[in-house]
Amino acid sequence: MADDFGYLGARVRSRRGELLPESFFTEALSVGFSDYLRMLAETPYGAYLTGEALADVDRAVSELFRRRVADLEGLASGEAREALRLLFLRADLANVKAILRAKATGRPAEEVRARLLGGSLPEPVLAALLEAGDAAGMAQALVLPGHPLARALRRAAAEAADAFEAELLLDRYFLAELVREAGRYGGAFAEYFKDELELTNLATAFKLAALGGAEEPERYYVPGGRYLNRALFARIAGGEVEAVDELQSTPLAPFAGVRDLAELERRARCFLLGRAARAATDVLGPGLVLDYVRRREWEGARVRLLARRAYYGLPAQAVEREVTCG
Repeated sequence: MADDFGYLGARVRSRRGELLPESFFTEALSVGFSDYLRMLAETPYGAYLTGEALADVDRAVSELFRRRVADLEGLASGEAREALRLLFLRADLANVKAILRAKATGRPAEEVRARLLGGSLPEPVLAALLEAGDAAGMAQALVLPGHPLARALRRAAAEAADAFEAELLLDRYFLAELVREAGRYGGAFAEYFKDELELTNLATAFKLAALGGAEEPERYYVPGGRYLNRALFARIAGGEVEAVDELQSTPLAPFAGVRDLAELERRARCFLLGRAARAATDVLGPGLVLDYVRRREWEGARVRLLARRAYYGLPAQAVEREVTCG
């Protein structure tokens, strides 16, 4: 094992060549499920594709991630291992939030499962979270000893009136802590976490605005932002969504002009992938690993979504914006 990022970076560079080319996703938008399985079988996912059902695609994605991403933690120690831990924790947070959001909106568990990222939570735990009836049930299901997200979820579930509010409070209690820890590494790695915090606050403001505002919007603001301050957050959350245009002169300028949550989330996904790609130039730090992990997460989510498009015979337009950037 290595106590720095040199060895880890070398392993990551050797694995980047295994990522699927963009041509795979372009072609997959127009094929049926049997052809999609054939295409997938000819990629690195094929080694883990043990059947011809939708669930087999999900398992192949999870298994490849376990063997080509999650295993990196065992190849490092010291700061390199801690940086990987932060990356997996941020993915765990995204997964738990997605499940909470599904419970708030009534979205089917199968649809949510297709959008879950990598992270460190075992498949049985994710399944238990999906099956839980509410936020309190999820807190009981997340029983991994010492997992910091479990503590934050219990606190959020205890204070929240529903799953929607629990999602927002979970950001407040956990995301700020991740950003502080990432700050120890500096550079593009720390900046990525700060960007994610900013965009989480922006998405929260849009969600509150869609619900007609909140009496105490600052309760849901995650401290640590640089460009979206509390005052601007409160204005957007109160329904003045056009106030987002005031970010035009900041690094968050790509979000000026956005007026709905769906478009905001699409732009945020692509923006953060670009930020991670920029961090890949940090070959002596955690930036290269950040970019690789985010690429694998994005790839796995695209593979799953395209499998569902093909399986249910949906038109390409149904998922195209969800699986493309640019």
